[in-house]
Amino acid sequence: MPRAAATLSLPTLHPSLQWLALIVLAGCAGQLLAQLHIPAALFLGPMLVAIVFGVSGATIRLHKQAFRLGQGTVGVLVAHSMSMGVLVTALESWHVMLLGTVLTILLSAVVGIGLVRYSGIPGNTAAWGTAPGAASAMVAMAEDYGADGRVVATMQYVRVVCVVMVGAVVARLIGAPGSGTVAHSVDLSLHGANLVNFALSLAVIVGGVLVAARLPAGALLGPLFIGGALQLSGLLQITLPPWMLALAYGCIGGYIGLRFDRATIDYVWRRLPTMIIGSLVLILLCALSAWVMAAMMGKDFLSVYLATSPGGLDAMAIIAIDTHSDVGFVLAMQTLRLFGVIISGSYLARQIIRLTHKPE
Repeated sequence: MPRAAATLSLPTLHPSLQWLALIVLAGCAGQLLAQLHIPAALFLGPMLVAIVFGVSGATIRLHKQAFRLGQGTVGVLVAHSMSMGVLVTALESWHVMLLGTVLTILLSAVVGIGLVRYSGIPGNTAAWGTAPGAASAMVAMAEDYGADGRVVATMQYVRVVCVVMVGAVVARLIGAPGSGTVAHSVDLSLHGANLVNFALSLAVIVGGVLVAARLPAGALLGPLFIGGALQLSGLLQITLPPWMLALAYGCIGGYIGLRFDRATIDYVWRRLPTMIIGSLVLILLCALSAWVMAAMMGKDFLSVYLATSPGGLDAMAIIAIDTHSDVGFVLAMQTLRLFGVIISGSYLARQIIRLTHKPE
């Protein structure tokens, strides 16, 4: 019996069978969460299924280019929500956004110090692991500064999972509508002008991803800026079908989930509860700051919560779109914070090391 069980274990299955199982289960999970009206269901479902696959020893990995194209699709979808009114509102709130950005970065540094003191994670690793920026960019920069990339990646993606799940719960409790991608996609009949706009939208996604490949979160921001500029100028009417958005959400969720392999989990297992607690504390602190900012601005709490939430640009964009929040404000503040983290990251890492250094 043990031998038969081992034979049927996930790592021993042919990759094509693993892919088939992942696609079917991820699709079913996404549809189930959508039926339950969970915000970002078609992103959250595949991510949770992929986490189970990754931890169970699945040998398949989603190519990073598929992840980047998925981000680009979300970027173009966000660009479709942009208008001059949205941009004016974001510019009028620049001082509040700057305050929120600085506050979130400082709160992440405080949580990083706590992780160093109570979990034994090295200071530079804790600094990059708690930095509220794009996870892939933070991992790359952490390795450049000598931090342990495995721990940083785990901390970042544990926080992404916590942020997405808490964000979905908060949106559900507030009563925000949680539909799938259909409600937010442009009706597509593959003929005439729509076909041309669809082809141009695809070109913006691919071109934006390639042009901004070297920028932090460039796969999202490149198509967002290019698509937004073309749509605001009247040269393009962004057109994306529901199946394409579902595929993009699934690629992003699957890529994140499959990175949770058993080796990484085993490496940080003893520190994982502290990481989760640290992520939840940071989320709570950011939520409190969002409540204050929402009162100052007279804005709805959910939009400000998503804007200050320490998750990735793509995940917050998906939830913002799916809950009809102020997408422009959320993306503007998330982007501002990303660049703030990139600029201040190495300095904060040095300060955390200095504050937590124990003399011999």
